[in-house]
Amino acid sequence: MRTILRSVRQSRSAFWHQGDNILSGLARKQNYLANTRFGSIYKLSYNAEIHRYTPPSFMISRALFADAAKVTSGDVSKAGPLIEYERRIASHELVDGDSCQVGTLRELQRLYDELVESADDCRLDRYAASRKASRSRWLWSRFIPQASYSPVKGLYLYGGVGTGKTMLMDLFFAQLPSNWRKKRIHFHDFMLNVHSRLRKHQGVEDPLEVVAGEISDESILLCLDEFMVTDVADALILNRLFRHLFSNGLILVSTSNRAPDKLYEGGLQRDLFLPFISTLKERCVVHAIDSSTDYRKMTSAEQGFYFVGKESSSLFKQKVEQLIGKHTACPQEVEVVMGRTLQVPLGANECAYFPFEELCDKPLGAADYFGLCKSFHTLALEGVPLFGLHNRTAAYRFVTLVDVMYENKARLLCTAEGTPVELFRKVVTISDAQQMAPRTSRSRRTDDMDLCVDNELGFAKDRTISRLTEMNSREYLEQHTSMLAEKQPLWEENSLQA
Repeated sequence: MRTILRSVRQSRSAFWHQGDNILSGLARKQNYLANTRFGSIYKLSYNAEIHRYTPPSFMISRALFADAAKVTSGDVSKAGPLIEYERRIASHELVDGDSCQVGTLRELQRLYDELVESADDCRLDRYAASRKASRSRWLWSRFIPQASYSPVKGLYLYGGVGTGKTMLMDLFFAQLPSNWRKKRIHFHDFMLNVHSRLRKHQGVEDPLEVVAGEISDESILLCLDEFMVTDVADALILNRLFRHLFSNGLILVSTSNRAPDKLYEGGLQRDLFLPFISTLKERCVVHAIDSSTDYRKMTSAEQGFYFVGKESSSLFKQKVEQLIGKHTACPQEVEVVMGRTLQVPLGANECAYFPFEELCDKPLGAADYFGLCKSFHTLALEGVPLFGLHNRTAAYRFVTLVDVMYENKARLLCTAEGTPVELFRKVVTISDAQQMAPRTSRSRRTDDMDLCVDNELGFAKDRTISRLTEMNSREYLEQHTSMLAEKQPLWEENSLQA
């Protein structure tokens, strides 16, 4: 039996090696033709992919990403995130002086160089990669198990809010060759996609293995932004999912506010999640960004879209009417994932209005907010309260809502009972609570009755405060206006076709 299996492996290896040589030759011929006869078309398709993942940071405009270096199979050795970063520093397109960012870029450049050198072994070229269906691979693995770990380790970047993690990862992603199997996605969106695929494969013996096969077929290099585990369902499947993904050769590049050992800290059944942390550290180089600078708060903050206090209600309504223009606001219904719909109290001109209770006090989640952002570029949210123990669940939903809006570059117009910092003043981590000065029983009764001690929410609040600050800045709002101006001709064309 062993002799038969050995012969099958050798025959299959020879067959795929020959097939890869043929496909590689075709790919080189296609690249040559693209660079000579259809160069402009090649650049457009590549820039479109870069343009989609422009980070919403004031330091890099959409135009800069559109002008990113045109990397092809022939000149990848002369490119990379650090080289592009230094070029932008020299041309005063980026702020200079953050040694922590430069140190992180050296790690990204090292990874980039390793990937370029080992591109064939990592099966990065989508034209030369095997086209076997994931289910076929799953069936074949029942008879001959095959683990194929990547020779290159990934990278796990973590650090404080606003330190430029997303910008640096996007800079890295923008320099990758267009013919590579790669994907950049927010962690929330990634997990929604995983759950959707799992439902599609119900009844299979190991649906996670099938899903992992599909994901690694599409993207062998996966860039995940904002790795943050708060949901017990996600925590329970991550270990097995990524064990399959890594055995399929997947390379992970991720950003997070938390060190690996701090992920899902204090979560339900965390002992089942701990093996994933070990796997993550085994397959990724862990790098901390120690910068104390929050670049989001260096924007030119204004109060044009964030109104504090009940007396600002009239100004809020005037701004909503201004955004709607001549359109008539009316109740609407939008589709979200998995066939569900979300009721919008009032919507017009790609703007949606919600009382806070309708969006954050009801059992909604990231999937609903993603669906909302696909239909509306602006959200008017009225009555954001101060958060504490009594409305901790609503605070979690508000944090998720801001994350999704920020990822989709949406515009937020809101009224709140306090500034972003004041909203979360009563939300603290366990460490913060232990460091608080002891108080008398009377002061504790009046001051600490609504204190919310929650590690995950306590860490997430800094990111939310930072993002709310940037989303209300002049730079962010100007970028949003530019984005709408670019999309307007497309909307008008769709309206005429309809």
